[in-house]
Amino acid sequence: MSEPAATGAEPVGAEPSVAPGTVGGTSAAERGLTGRVYDIQGFSVHDGPGIRTTVFLKGCPLRCLWCHSPESQAFQRELSWMEMRCIGVDECGLCIEACAKGGISPGEPVKAPGRDTEMRLVTFDRSMCDNCGSCGSACMSKAVYLCGTDYTVADVVERVVKDVAFFERSGGGVTISGGEPLSQPEFTLALLEACKKAGLHTALDTTGYVRWEVMQGVLPFTDLLLYDLKHMDSATHKQLTGVPNERILENARRVAAAGGRLQVRIPLIPGMNDSAENVEAAGRFCSELGDAVTVVQLLPYHRLGSAKYKRLQRPDPMPPTEPPSCDEVAAHVLRLEALGLPVVVH
Repeated sequence: MSEPAATGAEPVGAEPSVAPGTVGGTSAAERGLTGRVYDIQGFSVHDGPGIRTTVFLKGCPLRCLWCHSPESQAFQRELSWMEMRCIGVDECGLCIEACAKGGISPGEPVKAPGRDTEMRLVTFDRSMCDNCGSCGSACMSKAVYLCGTDYTVADVVERVVKDVAFFERSGGGVTISGGEPLSQPEFTLALLEACKKAGLHTALDTTGYVRWEVMQGVLPFTDLLLYDLKHMDSATHKQLTGVPNERILENARRVAAAGGRLQVRIPLIPGMNDSAENVEAAGRFCSELGDAVTVVQLLPYHRLGSAKYKRLQRPDPMPPTEPPSCDEVAAHVLRLEALGLPVVVH
């Protein structure tokens, strides 16, 4: 089974043939537009003000070494396997039978967790996988699953509005995240517009690495942009993320000039972007944006992405790195506050 085309998703940097969100004058709803989502997380408290529901879309043009959501990078569906959930071939093994391609087979015996016995896990030949999902449907323990589900705009809004009571009490709303949600520009625009029509506060978590026309199109329906500044030197930015930063910085300036609101997010990755010089440069840039910046959010590095690479059976590009100490983070907070910026740490 082949993967469907990326409905509504244009490659970042490509020139659009039509305005985002419209094709031949028909609306997204009329065309049954879908977007590819890898998670919808309720009761999220770090993705904008208040209690929020965050919708995570697949696809991202960046390849940050420290990426904590590698399942968000590719647009296509991907098989994910959680070894700790697997109960072994002898007790289950249904995924082997379910794979029509013969791409799953018994592995070598390993020690069973918490027991003195051995168990055989499974092995995957991913070169044979067509992401049909049959193995995940058969898996008794849900150790195998497909990452990536296609939703219509109405599907997502129906899920999100279930949390309205939390939004109203906390000043929260919906956040569209990724990956890079603007890698699916039509769907993201339609979803933001539908959420605004439903009376919801909207936030968009973006890398900023997108054509200005796409960014400009979503601004009328976006109350807040969660905007990443990963490194202020373009050459270093490209080494760390795979892309330069000129477009990102220019889009931030344009958003500010257009009256948009920004919650700037700075990841603190030891040995990569956490120098005093880089943090201060990011702070000066935020100061230049003026009142458009509502807060600067520091995101100290964590190692949660490592386990996700294992689930995808892909190598983790991040070298062994310890999270920054509390004292180091506090020093960066002081540097930014000295520039008159409001700062929070997540």
